Amino acid sequence: MGCLNQKEVKTISYTNPVGGMTRIGDPFVLKTAGSYYMYATSEPNFGYKVWESPNLVDWEEKGLAYVHFDQPEKWATGDFWAPEVVEYKEQFYMTYSARNTEGHLQISIAASKDPLGPFTDVSTQIIKQAGSYIDGHIFIDDDGTPFLYYVKDCSENVINGKHVSQIYVQKMNDDLTEVLGDPQFLTEPDATWERPYDEYQWNEGPFVLKRDGIYYLMYSSNYFASHDYSVGYATSSNPFGPFEKAIENPFLTKDLSQGISGPGHNSVTVGPDDETLYIVYHTHTNPNSPSGNRQMNIDRLYFEDGKLKVDGPTSTEQKIKVK
Repeated sequence: MGCLNQKEVKTISYTNPVGGMTRIGDPFVLKTAGSYYMYATSEPNFGYKVWESPNLVDWEEKGLAYVHFDQPEKWATGDFWAPEVVEYKEQFYMTYSARNTEGHLQISIAASKDPLGPFTDVSTQIIKQAGSYIDGHIFIDDDGTPFLYYVKDCSENVINGKHVSQIYVQKMNDDLTEVLGDPQFLTEPDATWERPYDEYQWNEGPFVLKRDGIYYLMYSSNYFASHDYSVGYATSSNPFGPFEKAIENPFLTKDLSQGISGPGHNSVTVGPDDETLYIVYHTHTNPNSPSGNRQMNIDRLYFEDGKLKVDGPTSTEQKIKVK
């Protein structure tokens, strides 16, 4: 509902989780032309749903944005995970991952003139190195240079007997259909909260912000179906790194006293006031039984003395500024 506070700032109220959707994961929110579009892991057998909102709070399911069976080349068998969409050169580009017919996870690019889709593949299986790859994130730098941040998945990446998910980056071509040059390693689990001693380890879900010449690489760590799945970040003055992880990590983590379990795999968008940043993330729908059944949350994200901070995670009524 709308209201006016004492400073005459218009706000709307919300309480996490928002949108009413469950059985989703990895929510990504795009703002364009004054509306919001959310894409998520939602139909893992064949594609992705999309939701639309005028204000980040009230969401309506709008059907399927991407359907694998409608593509000219049906390259994948399932595990359609973690879609993201960027607006670039008057078109919308979706990066997503899925499992190919050889059993490897791969990243592909689809495009549409409409954020609601339908999205059509324009380049499939763009990472050419051996292995499995997920969680592609396209970042467009201030000079227009596109980069793809992505994860070398622990399912096939074995280092010293451990299965390790690592984050890499490569430049992209101007059509967002290929990666260029050699992959640049950025991060892997090494902090205690990331459990680098476990048999399976994760740094995944990269998302990049830039402020005052500094690149902020957000990522999720720990196990997605654990209470302890959380978000950390690292900083660098160069998109290729080296990145230094923040000592205050994780900066978004569980609060079981509020029923908040496993906050992770985030994106960031700007609010209806076109100024305030909001972090979008999932939590477990049933905190007593953490699993792939997740729901969407939003909270205010801000910078303070060069550090990333979140007013959250929250489960009580919050306010969003609007114009």
